[in-house]
Amino acid sequence: MAKKSQVKPIKVGMISEPGQFQIIESYKTVRANLLFSLSTLPSRIVLVSSAEPNAGKSYTTSNLAITMAQTGSRVLLIDADMRKPKLHKLFQRDNSQGLSKLLGGFMDDNLSGIYMGVSPGLDLITSGPVPPNPSELLGHERAERILKACTEAYDYIFIDTPPVNVVSDALMLHHSIAGIMMVARSGQTTYDDFQRALEKFASVGAPFLGAVVVDVKKKRSNYNRYGRYRYYRYGQN
Repeated sequence: MAKKSQVKPIKVGMISEPGQFQIIESYKTVRANLLFSLSTLPSRIVLVSSAEPNAGKSYTTSNLAITMAQTGSRVLLIDADMRKPKLHKLFQRDNSQGLSKLLGGFMDDNLSGIYMGVSPGLDLITSGPVPPNPSELLGHERAERILKACTEAYDYIFIDTPPVNVVSDALMLHHSIAGIMMVARSGQTTYDDFQRALEKFASVGAPFLGAVVVDVKKKRSNYNRYGRYRYYRYGQN
């Protein structure tokens, strides 16, 4: 049975537990690569997915958004995993409203459903109640219109989506994003599953920005139980 990720969203610069410094620095490295990759792209929307469940995707997306907000940018985090949402739990927010209500037309498009300031510089749209048709909602024209409104208010947007090898929800957003980032768990995610996930995104023309591998253990370290994070840019061996 896969272990549940032990890394929760952390506020960059507030090191309250042993091992957080290494984690923070790893996220800063990912941030630097993202800033470089996004600098020449018209969109600043980053979609985050994984090949399989329990890869640490939601934790990683949250921490990437927190770290990006530390640059002084206006950052929005969206939970588009409407099947098994986690972000409202991580940030301890009510989930009775959210993305499913926005996409279903039960809320105005004026972004009134956003939780402001869940972390300095970071706002959050939770998933909302689980709908019967997540893929159809994400593929609707209304989703594109809402994301366009968000891009006018925010510098960067991070979208947490379900594992692409399990359901096709993430593929529905390909037309609105700058690219995708994949999260893989060391010792769990297989090469074949990861490659299959990349092929799914490639089939709809979604650019691959890079991958974050979590739980990479370092021998003779005091931080083993927290794991380490590594970033791999597209084409890197």
